Amino acid sequence: MRAASMEPTSPQHPTPVSGAQMATPLRNVGQVPWHEIKDSRGPATAIPLLLNSIAWGDTTTARTAISELRERICQYGFVVEQATAATVPFLWELARLPHVTCRVEIVRLLKNIADARQWEKTAAAYPKLLHRRDDYVGWEREARQAVRANRGTIQRLLIEPDTELVRVTAELASALTD
Repeated sequence: MRAASMEPTSPQHPTPVSGAQMATPLRNVGQVPWHEIKDSRGPATAIPLLLNSIAWGDTTTARTAISELRERICQYGFVVEQATAATVPFLWELARLPHVTCRVEIVRLLKNIADARQWEKTAAAYPKLLHRRDDYVGWEREARQAVRANRGTIQRLLIEPDTELVRVTAELASALTD
């Protein structure tokens, strides 16, 4: 199994959404080899369906999907997985869309990912972790980099009329200043 790449032109990290692309959210989700990367439950093949449920579902459906996605890519709010970095650009895309009903939860998830240092801290105490087959520390770093790569969206979210969205976005912005 290969790790998700952090290259901005890779299928895992599509170019930022703007203009006409806003009419077709998640259009690049099929370019990611989800069956080759892992989430907390195994192959990450459920992630596209969850992202679509967030994008197009009613409030209950979207919130259920974001909760399930959180468990798959950022368990307990701090343990990221191989699929996390590949999922982050799509989370940013969904956070920008006014019709998405759980944007606050999406931004909270992005902040959790930005704060994740579980594997890095553990590897500092137990360096053998760095020599495991699965690159937990690398996945964590890639996920944080993926959040930072799209931080230009923050300014746009900070001027939204939803005060809760603005508040959690400010918290995310603060987390990205370190």
